[in-house]
Amino acid sequence: MGAQVRIEPWAEGDLELLRRANAPAMMRHLGGPETEEQLLVRHERYLTGGSEGGGMFSIVLLPEGVPAGSIGYWEKSWRGGTVYETGWGVLPEFQGRGVAAAAGEAVIARAAAEKGPRFLHAFPKVDNHPSNAICRKLGFTLVEECDFDYPPGHPIRCNDWRLELYAP
Repeated sequence: MGAQVRIEPWAEGDLELLRRANAPAMMRHLGGPETEEQLLVRHERYLTGGSEGGGMFSIVLLPEGVPAGSIGYWEKSWRGGTVYETGWGVLPEFQGRGVAAAAGEAVIARAAAEKGPRFLHAFPKVDNHPSNAICRKLGFTLVEECDFDYPPGHPIRCNDWRLELYAP
C-alpha cells in the first residue's frame, strides 16, 4: 500500500515548506533555485490562487501530520483549448514512498469533481524519470515530447502526459 496523505489548501504557514522545496536538488528540473524575492511572489500567488479553478496544496503525510511537499493544478491554454496542468514536488526525505502518487490521486479527484477542463496534463522534463513514472502510475497517457521555456529564457524538453478527468 502506498503512502497515506491529505492535501490542504496552501496557507500562510506554508512559506517554510516552499523554502525547503527550493533546494538545488529539488529545483534541478525547474531551472534551479529561486531568490527569496521570487519565493515570496510565488507564495503570494499560491495563497491568492487565480480566478480560474484549481489551486496549490501542501501535501501532508499521515499519520505523522508533517508537510512532505506540494502539488497543484491550474488552468492552462494548450493546443487551442483550455486544460488543467498539474505539478508537484516532494521533499527529498519523503521521496520514493508513494507520496507524490497519493497526492496526485487526490488532485485528480478534486479536479474531476470541478467539471472544469476535461483533461489534466503534466509536463515533466524528458529526463525527470521519477515524475514520468508517477504520470504512468496515475494513468496518464504520453501524448508527445514538446518544448517549453521554463523558467522564461531557459528552453527545456518535456513530455506531455494527459489524463481524461471525465467523459464528455
